[in-house]
Amino acid sequence: MLAATIASGPKPRVFKDKLEERAWRKFRLAQALRIFGNRGYDEGIAGHITVRDPIEMECFWVNPWGIHFKLIQPEDLLLVDSQGKILQAGKSPLLNTAAFLIHSKIHAARPDVICAAHSHSVYGKAFAALGKPLDMISQDSCAFYNDHAVYTDYRGIALDDEEGEAIAKALGSHKAAILQNHGLLVACDTIEAAVYFYISLEKSCQVQLLADAAGETVKILPHQAAETGSKVGNKIAGWFSGKMEFDLLESEEKNVFKYFKQ
Repeated sequence: MLAATIASGPKPRVFKDKLEERAWRKFRLAQALRIFGNRGYDEGIAGHITVRDPIEMECFWVNPWGIHFKLIQPEDLLLVDSQGKILQAGKSPLLNTAAFLIHSKIHAARPDVICAAHSHSVYGKAFAALGKPLDMISQDSCAFYNDHAVYTDYRGIALDDEEGEAIAKALGSHKAAILQNHGLLVACDTIEAAVYFYISLEKSCQVQLLADAAGETVKILPHQAAETGSKVGNKIAGWFSGKMEFDLLESEEKNVFKYFKQ
């Protein structure tokens, strides 16, 4: 019923050409970064979201180093190839090396991933210090049932290929990973789903920290967690739920996508 209801609702945008799709992905990525900033997911120069380019499929767009999430606009984004070369840049042509080394390996290993998001949000960091997966203690946490990994081999700031490759390997085919002593990472087939599941994972970490501090939690049975997760954790549900965050931002900013073909 839930999937059928969502399927009969709004649909992802259809594009006239690849240039329009590129402009849309850049616009949406900048929005995603501002959503993260509005939610307090910033931590100085840390944190990054990437979106695969629809024309140069081996390349991706990423926020530049040193510009606050809340300030990012499409013209600020960097287009980076698989070797770390900046192909297009805005007013700040600084690339976060850790961002490149992590995201380039994820995009290379996962052709299905359009958007990957990583940040040092407070509850994600706190839960990541435990080095363990989420317990299935709420309907929302079931979105990550058998669909999140824990990367336990923290080696400091990701400044070499091996660290990026290890994170991508740990992520595997999952949509999310808890990076021990580091933070959260989400990788999805739409920008909207990546934003939603990151927010949901952060909240799930918060809920478990609160619940564990209060006492012994009651776990959802595996078959119930699997069934619930198939409904609240699928791609359509992620896109549909994430779209609401972007709708809210557009209402607040009075700024919607406009495309003028060059």
